[in-house]
Amino acid sequence: MRSNRAKTRAGVSMAATLPMIAGALALGIPAAHADGTPARNALTGTRPLWATAKADKGATADSAQVQARVYLAGRDAAGLAAYAKAVSDPASPLYGKHLDARQAQARFGATKAQVTAVKSWLRSAGLTVTGVTAHYVSVSGDVAAAEKAFGTQLHNYAKGARTYRAPQQTASVPAGLKGAVLTVTGLDNAPHTSHVADQLPGPAAAFANAGPFSSYYGSKTATSLPDAYGKKIPYAIKGYTGKQLRAAYGAGTYTGKHVRVAITDAYASPTIAFDAGTYAKRNGDAAWKTGQLHQVLPKKYTHTGADECDASGWYGEETLDVEAVHAVAPNADVTYVGAASCNDDDLLDALSKVVDSHLADIVSNSWGDIEANQTPDLAAAYDQVFQFGAVQGIGFYFSSGDDGDEVANTATDTKPGVKQVDTPANSAWVTAVGGTSLAVGKGNAYQFETGWGTEKATLSADGKSWTGFPGAFTSGAGGGTSRTVAEPYYQKGIVPGALAGVHHKAGNRVVPDISAVADPNTGFLEGITQSYPDGSERYGEYRIGGTSLAAPVIAAVQALAQEARGGKAIGFANPSIYQRYGKAGVFHDVTDKPTGSDLAVVRVDFVNGVDDTGGLATSVRSLGKDSSLHAVKGYDDVTGVGSPANGYVRSYKGH
Repeated sequence: MRSNRAKTRAGVSMAATLPMIAGALALGIPAAHADGTPARNALTGTRPLWATAKADKGATADSAQVQARVYLAGRDAAGLAAYAKAVSDPASPLYGKHLDARQAQARFGATKAQVTAVKSWLRSAGLTVTGVTAHYVSVSGDVAAAEKAFGTQLHNYAKGARTYRAPQQTASVPAGLKGAVLTVTGLDNAPHTSHVADQLPGPAAAFANAGPFSSYYGSKTATSLPDAYGKKIPYAIKGYTGKQLRAAYGAGTYTGKHVRVAITDAYASPTIAFDAGTYAKRNGDAAWKTGQLHQVLPKKYTHTGADECDASGWYGEETLDVEAVHAVAPNADVTYVGAASCNDDDLLDALSKVVDSHLADIVSNSWGDIEANQTPDLAAAYDQVFQFGAVQGIGFYFSSGDDGDEVANTATDTKPGVKQVDTPANSAWVTAVGGTSLAVGKGNAYQFETGWGTEKATLSADGKSWTGFPGAFTSGAGGGTSRTVAEPYYQKGIVPGALAGVHHKAGNRVVPDISAVADPNTGFLEGITQSYPDGSERYGEYRIGGTSLAAPVIAAVQALAQEARGGKAIGFANPSIYQRYGKAGVFHDVTDKPTGSDLAVVRVDFVNGVDDTGGLATSVRSLGKDSSLHAVKGYDDVTGVGSPANGYVRSYKGH
C-alpha cells in the first residue's frame, strides 16, 4: 500500500507516497482440523484483498527472501483496549488514572515466556530472528521457511501494473502459542522499496509566493480584477503567524508551559534549528529556549530517493509541524521523532519510541493513506501502539487528508474514483483533524471559518473574466465514513445517523473529529532553508496549508488545554472533545457559507514557483467547496465538531 503526506503548499497538493495503515485489532481465531494435524490460529487480514485468484501469477520461488515482523499480542489484548477506553472516558471512574510506560508494559506487554515461545517457533521453521523489541520479533529467511511458519503458500499477484508477493491463504500460527501473536507483517511485500544511500539529500527546491497580499483577511481588495459571486474579492493573505492563530483559537494567556509535544515524520531536516529560530525571530514568536527542541533520530536512513520516499520533500513537513506548534504553544517542549523511511515499519518504530519512552503526552502526525490501501495486519499493529499510548495518557492527532472525499484523487483513465476516508485518521483510537479556511481580521479578530474545499478558475487572457468560473476542485479537507472501522461509542448520539450509517446500519467511524486552519489560501507562513535555481541554499518564507497544518495547530491547542488543566495529561482526547460538543462558546460551528454567501480570494503566483522571470498567474479560489463533502450546522464530515473557540482551552480548567 502507499500513502500520502497531508500537505499543501500554496494550493498544490504535495503528494508523496509512503506505506502505512491503521484500523482495528486482528486477533487470532482458532482453526479446527479434522485430520489430526496441530491446530492453528488464523491471523485475520494477513491475506490482502488484491491477492485474488484472477490476479494470481503462480507460486513465489522457495529461495526468494522474506523479511517479516511478528507482532506480540501481550498478556491481555482485550484488557489493554478496555483500560485504554476507561482511562480516556470522563464518565469512567478510571478516567485519568494513567499508567507509566513500565506499568503499562508489565500489565499488558508480552511476557518473557511468550517471547521465548515465539522465537522458538520461528527458528524451528527455519527463519532467523533478526531483532526483538517490546512489540515484535523480526525475522528473515526464504519463502519455504516463511510458508512453513505461517501455514500458507506465498504467490505472486498482479496489482495494477506491477506484481507483488502475498499469502495465498490467511496466515496462521500454532495454537500452542496461546494467543501470543497479534499479527504478522511483511508476507505481503507491496510496494517494494529498495535500499539506497543512507545519507540525506540537501534542501528541497525553492518555492515562493507572489503578491499582492492581504496582511489580514480582507485587508486588500482586488479592485482592478473581475468580480466573483457579484462582488470584488480580497487578495489571499501573505500567511498567518502565531499571534493570529492564537487569537483565533482562544489561547488567552496559556502558552503550553511544562507540556511536552512530539511530532513524527520521516527523516530529519538538517537545518531545522536554524530555520525554526529564524522564523520565530522574524515573525514575533517567543524565542526558542535552550533545550526546548529535541530530535530523536534513527542511526541510518533508507529509501531516500525521489522515486521512493523523497527524503528532502519531508523537510518542509517537519519544519511546518515544528514552527506551527511553537507559534501556537510557544513554551511547549517539542520533540521531533524522525522515522528511518516512509515505510510502515519505520513509522511504527517512530510512534513506538514516543510511547515506550513517554517522550510526550501529545503527538502530532501529518501523514496518511487512503483507506482502500489499508490492511488489517498493520491496522492491528498501529492500534496497539495507540492503545498503549492511551493507557499512558498519550494522545495522537492525525491529519484527515487533503483530497476531500478522495474521488478525484483515486480516479484513473479507466476507473472512476472511490469515495473514502484516509487512514490512520480513521482509527477509533486517534483524533482525526479536519481543515478549514480561516478569516482573521484586523487586530487579530476572528471573523469566520468555512470548511476547506477549493475550486480554482484562472484569469482570462483579456483580464476581463474568470475562465470557467468557479473552476475545478483542487483540494480540500479529508472526511467521510469509514468502511472498515465500527462507530466508536463517543460518536454515538452526536454524529448524524445519515453519516454513520452510510455503509452499515450499525454505524461506522466518521472522520474528522475536530478541525483547524488548513486552506493554503488562508494558510500559515513557514520559513525554511531551500535550494534556489542559482545554486544557493538560503532561508525563505512562503504560505502553506493542508491538514498537515491543522494537525500541529490542534496538537498545540491541546498543549494549551493541558496547561489549563494544571498539567494533567488529557491523553486520548476524543471522549473529552465529544463531551464538550454543544456547550456554549467551546467550538466554532463551521459551515460552508458563514457569511450567507459564497466566498473567494484572488491568488497571484509565480509561474516558475520562485520569481517573476517566468511570468505571473492570477486565479480566483472559491472557499467552502469540498468535493462532495459539506460543512453544515452541527457535526459534519469536513470539520467534525468544529474548531476551537475562545471557551475551548478554558473548558479544561479544573477538569
